[in-house]
Amino acid sequence: MTKKKQSLEEYSSKIERLIDANLNRLKEGLRVIEDVCRYIHNDTILTPQIKTLRHQLQSAYSKERLIHRDIEGDRQKSSRKSELTRTSLDDLVIANFSRTEESSRVLEEVFKLQNIELSELFKEIRYKLYGLERVYFQHY
Repeated sequence: MTKKKQSLEEYSSKIERLIDANLNRLKEGLRVIEDVCRYIHNDTILTPQIKTLRHQLQSAYSKERLIHRDIEGDRQKSSRKSELTRTSLDDLVIANFSRTEESSRVLEEVFKLQNIELSELFKEIRYKLYGLERVYFQHY
């Protein structure tokens, strides 16, 4: 039995949901890192760089995409035990850098289906995050 290849149009709503979830995850992770840099470390170098990245995401937002958000149908919205425990500030920052890098990668890939410029933006953001993570842990 062969599997029928589905068109992008058939997945359109699900792709929009995927984009929405990853944009939210990326923005939330950036906010956590930004606030740690700002309020805990009183950092004047990393904080504005992270804030700038967060604001770059706006070009990918679309209020029309919100109709595809399905909070009730999200099968993975419950936290795992490992997500509920952070034993240090480093754990918190590592988790959020990982979250942002992974979300950037997902967005980079999925936007290849819709908008190559946005795909390139998220690739750029991902590499900036790798660098910022290195700087953060060299500093703190």
